[in-house]
Amino acid sequence: MNKLRTALSTALAAALGLAALATAPVQAAAQPAFLAAAQMPPSSTPWTATQVFTGVPENGGVLCAPYKIPAQNTRYREFSTELDTNGVQVTNVARTEADAVKLVDTLRRALAGCGPLLEQQNPGLQAVSASHGKLAVEEGAWVYSLDTADAQIGISDIHLFSVGRDGRTVTLVRWGQMGDLGDAPLTAFRTTTKTAVNKLH
Repeated sequence: MNKLRTALSTALAAALGLAALATAPVQAAAQPAFLAAAQMPPSSTPWTATQVFTGVPENGGVLCAPYKIPAQNTRYREFSTELDTNGVQVTNVARTEADAVKLVDTLRRALAGCGPLLEQQNPGLQAVSASHGKLAVEEGAWVYSLDTADAQIGISDIHLFSVGRDGRTVTLVRWGQMGDLGDAPLTAFRTTTKTAVNKLH
């Protein structure tokens, strides 16, 4: 009889333990972290950052890569200064690592071919895209630039982009202001990119 009671007590304790595990709150996976304003390339006036929003920025995402990043499992943060300098970081958590690799490839092609495409779409615009190499951070990050000039209105703009990956998570960072490539903080942007990828997880 004592053995039977012991067995029943053991079984009851195990059942209660399983029930407690089943009803315990499930910890949600930590969301990828974003750049802080101070981690953008140095500017003559301080950077400010918005909150982190769900989805993609207006008009389908980011210059040179509109509608390339799916809105599902995507979040973004925008940055600005008192001058015309601005930026954005968009981060997507893909379903699988293979999907993340495909997204990186899609974004890299879009950024590399952006200049010629913009010239086709905007007669009179001069647009030059350039690759500035790969960075050794997590699964890698790639840096690109877009230099545009509109002779009709006498305005030139320079944008820097980067795409990086950590496992299933892909992040794209854009920086832009008036000027040309000679005015762009390319070295500091590389540092910003490494920080962005390292902060993901």
